[in-house]
Amino acid sequence: MYYLSILLFIIYGLGLCSLWLYSLGTFTLAIRFFSERKYFKKKDEEWLVSDYELLAVTIQLPLYNEKYVVDRLLESIAAQDYPPHLITVQILDDSTDETTAIIQAKLPSLAGSGIRFELIRREKRQGFKAGALADAFTMIKGDYVAIFDADFVPRPDFLRKMMGYLIHHPSIGLVQTRWEYLNQSDSLLTQLQAFHLDAHFAVEQFVRSQSGWFMNFNGTAGIWRKQCIADGGGWQSDTLTEDLDLSYRSQLSGWKMDYIDNVGSPSELPVLMSAVKSQQYRWMKGGAEVGRKLLLTVWKADIPFSTKIQATHHLLGSSVFILSLLTGIFTLPVFITQSYLPQGIYPVFDISKYLFSNFFFFFFFYFTANLARTGNPGKALLRTLIYIFPFLTFMMGLSLHNAIAAFQGLTGKKTPFVRTPKFRVSNKWKENSYRERKIPVITFMEAMIGIYFAISSIYLIMHQNYTLLPFQAMLMTGYFAVVYLTIKHTN
Repeated sequence: MYYLSILLFIIYGLGLCSLWLYSLGTFTLAIRFFSERKYFKKKDEEWLVSDYELLAVTIQLPLYNEKYVVDRLLESIAAQDYPPHLITVQILDDSTDETTAIIQAKLPSLAGSGIRFELIRREKRQGFKAGALADAFTMIKGDYVAIFDADFVPRPDFLRKMMGYLIHHPSIGLVQTRWEYLNQSDSLLTQLQAFHLDAHFAVEQFVRSQSGWFMNFNGTAGIWRKQCIADGGGWQSDTLTEDLDLSYRSQLSGWKMDYIDNVGSPSELPVLMSAVKSQQYRWMKGGAEVGRKLLLTVWKADIPFSTKIQATHHLLGSSVFILSLLTGIFTLPVFITQSYLPQGIYPVFDISKYLFSNFFFFFFFYFTANLARTGNPGKALLRTLIYIFPFLTFMMGLSLHNAIAAFQGLTGKKTPFVRTPKFRVSNKWKENSYRERKIPVITFMEAMIGIYFAISSIYLIMHQNYTLLPFQAMLMTGYFAVVYLTIKHTN
């Protein structure tokens, strides 16, 4: 038992230390925000150019079975306040349902916009979204390409503002805009997603771009220079996050990228647990795949050391779910066997300090994001207090699902691209034909793990250990919430 307790303690201690280092990296981003805060809102009046200075741009719309939202997307593109003769729209449609017929029926009504719309279909959906973008690359008209996913509704001034910015900044190869949400208030599930994504854009994307560290294209609501894509090696489909992959390769080739918070692009948040999971799986596995593919190249590159550190934190971020799951599961065995440890070893890892500092780091990160968004410390503090515990609990409940995704990405296991279905009218999700109607096998595993954490929580209460209890209770609650929503959304 002595050697078992030592082994458990070492694994548990390494997990805690790794989690602490990850949360410290997140905290560093928030600290850095305050040194760059004056640049957060850029002066967009400085980007304005006349119609004579505007340049040709191609808008690419990669689609796959998007019958509920495609007409809304096309209408928003047709409404762009930009010289229509300078716009070419490529509808990259790989659909196998009635989406194609909807597009064909919609196009005649858009002819009055003066914009050229091209419907491009492939015989095989090889390479999924990356494959569609790669196939259409040689057909791009002009030197710039904007990309929008099906659930986005860009505002009329999007092209004019962003093209003006790129014209004024010739060294920038990509400009990424902020996501906004059409259905944020739909449910607690959508509110928690918005809470996190706001922080990703306001802190992560802004700080990385402003500091000269590597940032990423978010797959939509951005504009690339065609040459930047070419210099980065073009779209490749060997990872599930082709946007992150190309972003890193392009920056390694010498291009700079920028994030603009001034311009928001409304979009739709997933409303069902199955859709959230498919999106999370793609992001977590894809990020790990890009880390496996490019991290060594990053460390060999002639770039600042701080950029390499931040890139490591960025590309290995999904590993936090593996660490969270393992430390959660090992908490009870470590507590039971701690009496076998030599005196003086256990206090080396004061667990309460690790848990408190991790929570503080994440709290400060999300408070900073809310401060950036609201500009009011009181409102930022209130919103953070309201959402931080439900959000962390929910993400803990996804730790098995996301840990599997991260592990598969790190080990090179290939899996198909699973899109996130769009619903448009979220309160009518039961009528949506894209809805998952079978309970996945992993849900039963999540239920068993939830029961394990419930037993662990009861055991800690019985032994009056209230330091470890909050972590176990949050894991229990998170897993049961994920299981409940999964079953609810499949019935």
